[in-house]
Order: sequence, then structure tokens, then C-alpha cells
Amino acid sequence: GSAGLSPRAIASSPRDPGIEALNLVRFLDFGRANWYYDSFALAGIRGTLAFLLVSVIAHLADLSGFKIRRRRRRKGCYGGGGGGRRWGAGTMLWVVRLSGFCSAAMIMVVLSPSLQSFPPAEAFRSSHYLGISNGGYDHHIAAVSGVADGSRFRRVPIFHNAAECEPPSANGTSVCDPSLVHIAITLDEEYLRGSIAAVHSVLTHARCPESVFFHFLLSEPGPEPVVRSSFPGLRFKAYYFDPDRVRGLISTSVRQALEQPLNYARNYLAEILERCVSRVIYLDSDLVVVDDIGKLWRTGLGSRPVGAPEYCHANFTKYFTARFWSDQRLAATFASRRPCYFNTGVMVLDLVRWRRSGYTRRIERWMKVQKSGAATGGAGRIYELGSLPPFLLVFAGHVASIDHRWNQHGLGGDNVRGSCRDLHPGPVSLLHWSGSGKPWVRLDSNRPCPLDHLWAPYDLYEPAVA
Repeated sequence: GSAGLSPRAIASSPRDPGIEALNLVRFLDFGRANWYYDSFALAGIRGTLAFLLVSVIAHLADLSGFKIRRRRRRKGCYGGGGGGRRWGAGTMLWVVRLSGFCSAAMIMVVLSPSLQSFPPAEAFRSSHYLGISNGGYDHHIAAVSGVADGSRFRRVPIFHNAAECEPPSANGTSVCDPSLVHIAITLDEEYLRGSIAAVHSVLTHARCPESVFFHFLLSEPGPEPVVRSSFPGLRFKAYYFDPDRVRGLISTSVRQALEQPLNYARNYLAEILERCVSRVIYLDSDLVVVDDIGKLWRTGLGSRPVGAPEYCHANFTKYFTARFWSDQRLAATFASRRPCYFNTGVMVLDLVRWRRSGYTRRIERWMKVQKSGAATGGAGRIYELGSLPPFLLVFAGHVASIDHRWNQHGLGGDNVRGSCRDLHPGPVSLLHWSGSGKPWVRLDSNRPCPLDHLWAPYDLYEPAVA
């Protein structure tokens, strides 16, 4: 049955998107069924305790009534004409019994919240958006089981707002709360350690961590319970991104990691997130934030759909092939603008403008041009990198420039050797290990770069005990 399916098997086995979604629903429902079984077992224990309390209180009521009758007999209350008095004593006894039953009922309500027909509030903080073949998203709320391997992540204390922060709204689980800071991050097994460290760093330095809402994009359910376990009280939702949505649009890249479908989930944030979310910060999984994320959130974008640190001194032509620059029609893409390189691992996105202008479709069109060119023996390729060039083609020259402190990128070296690098001159609010070298890999191999030790304090990973 579906109980034996692993997250990886679900993500890769059926080719029919509808069957794939159904299998994922079954897997998620199995985890939810386990939660219900635990709830009913706990409810049974609490119900037994409540029944015992009812019995004890009823017994005390009988005993009290017996003592009342006994005292009255001694005083001769049941002498002639005492019929009305006997009826009054019986009424008193039933009042005592009714009071006992009401008290027991109140205790049962207090002790047995799990008898309610809905899951606890925390379960509503994580919902899965299952990809459908026509590009839509089917809403499905579920709890999932734990990670298959024995590794685990430490649990951190709950982070609280500073005194000057706006108090969380009464509807604390609503993603539409206008006071929230929205952050989107991908979750997958290979980079899970980095994603957890990134979340930890955001919460550590945020002045108002209770107002930060995370949107996690994933293609298999395994990583979500790790987030819930490591960050109690975290406000978040998890969204299932269907790899088949982009698999046919991805061409080979200089590094295999850049070809993973989840790398392209950022292209679809305007479709995946709720319509009430008008702005979101997108963060890669290989970075840590060392400043209040609220400062980045409040950055003005003007009329631009994307905000990011720009690097206009970089050689922009190297991000595209000679084939691209030799074709006048393609090269004319940048004719009316002054394009500058920007890193797509840290962006502030205006989702209202994005949806209005259909930027997802524009990015997909360029991916199709690249794919068709790569199909002819590679001679028609217009770029060699992964998800970055389509963003440059659509947005370069139309980006709201953000201070460089918010993306000290390149700390992972180049895309081949992953050599050590120094910080760029100037203040630092975010450290980004873009490139092939990741700090957790180099630290585990006892060959860290000096700056990798700045990432280590946010690492919550604990390896499995043999």
C-alpha cells in the first residue's frame, strides 16, 4: 500500500501527472492517518479519566444525599405532614447530582480537546499545493511522516518579537495578514542542511521574528517535518512544486546541480503563492542572513517588479554565448536598456506587477528558445548556465537596485573548483555561498574556507549515530 512508498519513489515513479499527484496525496494522507490514530488513543485515555471523575462526583452526591436523609430522620422531619419535605430533600439530591454531572462535563471538555473534529492549529500552518498537468494547483492539507535516514536537526527555542514590533494579529495562522514579512525558500534533501541554517539565521537576527512567514517550495514531502520539529511555532506553508512543470524546458548546464527542476520554482512564485501575497523575498538555500530581514523587506522597488543588488562592473556578455550575440534579433533584446548582472539567489519580488505583466510566461519563452537551440547539437544554445540567464533576459536593466550588503555572493567559488574567496568591500548583511563549494561540505571534510566558519553557528544538523 501507500505506506511503503518513499518520497523519492513518489516523485519519480509515475509519468502521468494526475497519477503522480494522487500517489502523493495517498502518501500524505497516510501520515495524517497516523496522527488521527494517536489522537484517538489519547482521547480514549482522557475520556476514561473523565468517566471516572463523573462516577466519583455522582458517588459523592449519593453520599451527600444519604447523610441529609439520615440527619432529617434523627430530627423527626419525616413525621406527620412531611410529604412536602420529602419531595424537597429529593429535589436537593438531584440538584447535587446534576451539578456533579455538569462539573464532570466541563472537566471532560478541558481534558479532551483532541476529541474535536479538526487538527490542531499548527497543522494549518503547512499545506501542500499539488502540481496538476494543466499548470494549476490543487489545495491539500496534510501532515507527513519523518525523514527516512537517521540524521536529525536540533530544536531551537521559540523566537519572540522585540518590544517595538507590531503585535501579531489575532488571526495568527493567516498568510494574508498584512503585517507579515514573506520569505520563499526551496527545500530538498541535498540542500536541506543549508535551508535550515538560512531559516535559523533569519530568525536569529530579525527584530520581529513572529512576523516572518516562510513559504517552502518542495518536490517531495520528507523535509517539511524537519522544519516543523526544528522551529516550534514557526509560521510557514509548504508548497509542492511539480518537477514535470519545467522538466521539458531545462537544458544541460555547466553544473548538474543547476539543472534540478526545483531551481526553477522561483519562476512560479506568483502562481503558487496566495493572491493576497503581494510581495515576497526569495532566498537561496546556501546563505545566512546576519541583519534584520525587515530592512530588506522595506526596500522600495518603485515601478520595478524585481529588486536585487546589481553588479554593473561585471562582464555582462559572458552570461550568453557567441551564438546569442551574433544574432541581431536576439542581441536586440538589450538594445533599449542598460543591463547589469544580478544574482537571483536574493531577490525582492513585486508579485502584483509580476502577475499583471505575465513574467512567468516570458521566462518560459526564453527557456524554449534555449531548449530548441540545444537540440541541434548545441550549436544554437544561447547560454550555458541554469536558471539565471532567463531572468537576465527578462529583467536585466529593469531591476530596482538594492545595496550590495544584501548579497555578498560568490563565497562558494566558481562553478567548477569551488575555491575559497574573500568578501567584497563594504558592510555585510547577507553571506551567500553561490558557486560549487558549500560550507557544510567543506566543514565536514575538514577542508573549510575561512568564511565557512561564519556559516557554522547557524548549522543545526546532527549526524546519525552509527
